[in-house]
Amino acid sequence: MINWLYFPKTRHPTMLAEAIIESFRRESDRIDSSTHDLRSNQVLARVEPHLTQVGFLVENGEKTEGPVLIPVLYGKGGKPVKHFHADAFHEGEGFVVEVEAGRAVNNNQFLKDLFQACLMYDAHYVAIAVRNHHKGENDFETVARFLEILSASTRLKLPLKGVLLIGY
Repeated sequence: MINWLYFPKTRHPTMLAEAIIESFRRESDRIDSSTHDLRSNQVLARVEPHLTQVGFLVENGEKTEGPVLIPVLYGKGGKPVKHFHADAFHEGEGFVVEVEAGRAVNNNQFLKDLFQACLMYDAHYVAIAVRNHHKGENDFETVARFLEILSASTRLKLPLKGVLLIGY
């Protein structure tokens, strides 16, 4: 079963966010964390054709060899000197997709994904996919609680238009 939440909750998900959700729904039987113990790159490989179809560059995908590099710091002559890796990126919409597995909550990888997306100048949206089930815990619910607090807080405002959380 695919779970999802979109932030801010006062806005409807974009059409591209809905296409990302549909990409995971189409593969739900093959990636469901209650029945499969897949690594993040295996999940990404399963949803890659669907993401590519709607215009994403995907790490090691049909149109990309190796990682998708997003510049975050420029040097002399405007040359990029620092990049962050993204699992997938839609250039036209500025939408980053990150797929996590076991490290999503245990190593706070979802936070790293979120903050790196905030530092990507051309990123306006981020989707973070995590397991629903991992070692007896529900990573989706854990990350959802954090994002709920972050979204409600008046102390920190993210420079993103939207955050999509997907549980697989």
